Amino acid sequence: MHALSRQQLTLLILITLVWGVNWPIMKLGVTGFPPLTFRGLCMWIGLPVLGAVLVWRRVPFRIERAHWPELAVLTVFNMLVWHTLAILAIQTLSSGRAAILGYTMPVFSAVIGAWWFGQRLPGRAWGGVAAAALGVVLLLWHEMTQLTGRPAGVFMMLVAAVAWAVGTQLMRRTKIPHPTLALSFWMTFFTALWTTALAVIFEREAWAMPTPAVWSAIVYNALGVFAFAQVAWLMMARDLPPIASTLSVMFIPVLGVFSGAWWLGEVLHWQDWAAVGLVMVAIASVLLPKR
Repeated sequence: MHALSRQQLTLLILITLVWGVNWPIMKLGVTGFPPLTFRGLCMWIGLPVLGAVLVWRRVPFRIERAHWPELAVLTVFNMLVWHTLAILAIQTLSSGRAAILGYTMPVFSAVIGAWWFGQRLPGRAWGGVAAAALGVVLLLWHEMTQLTGRPAGVFMMLVAAVAWAVGTQLMRRTKIPHPTLALSFWMTFFTALWTTALAVIFEREAWAMPTPAVWSAIVYNALGVFAFAQVAWLMMARDLPPIASTLSVMFIPVLGVFSGAWWLGEVLHWQDWAAVGLVMVAIASVLLPKR
């Protein structure tokens, strides 16, 4: 188990707040607006801000050519698959349930780490994985009937979660000797190119001027998610063991569920409240130090 430093704990709290509230914001942003276009605008607006941070901190942009193939793999698993499928899936799912499905990622990450990368996990970590998995099952309890009618959204969200889990494991093990800020900039840049190309191919006829509400969601995502939370997450994924970084953010879907209920009027059940306790157990399993 890994004890978080004060800086890492602060980043974790901010990531949880920004990403948790973002689920209903994204739902509002893509309601009646092309999702890939929405995602592309968010990235292109956030990218100059992220670039300015690199200039301010005097972080070089250059990535040596020898590391381009590994950077491409990290981009595909950490950002390209996740951001593409998640924004498409949220159109057909409630914001809270999309968050829950997306944050099956820690469960997938633990299993992939143990089976694929040979990562040995202590019993307490497996207990945290089990608690997180049970929390996900409880949160989905009342949605199973609706989800069976929307298999495409469920499938896309789960594939996105698996890809993100693999990306987290790869990010921890990357040998690229460059700052995470620089990696984040280029990963965001190439993902923005990808989503823009898809938007031009599939959504051009649906393009329209964003409403003020959509613009607000775009700006929030650009600054909060792509200029801060995504970068902070990649830093944590690179610095912490995968099991610690993944289970520590399990409160994000809980916040997504309750913010969606408050903002969008999504109904809560006893399973939602029980899941809060289970997720707290999962978080404690990786954050509380050993005696």
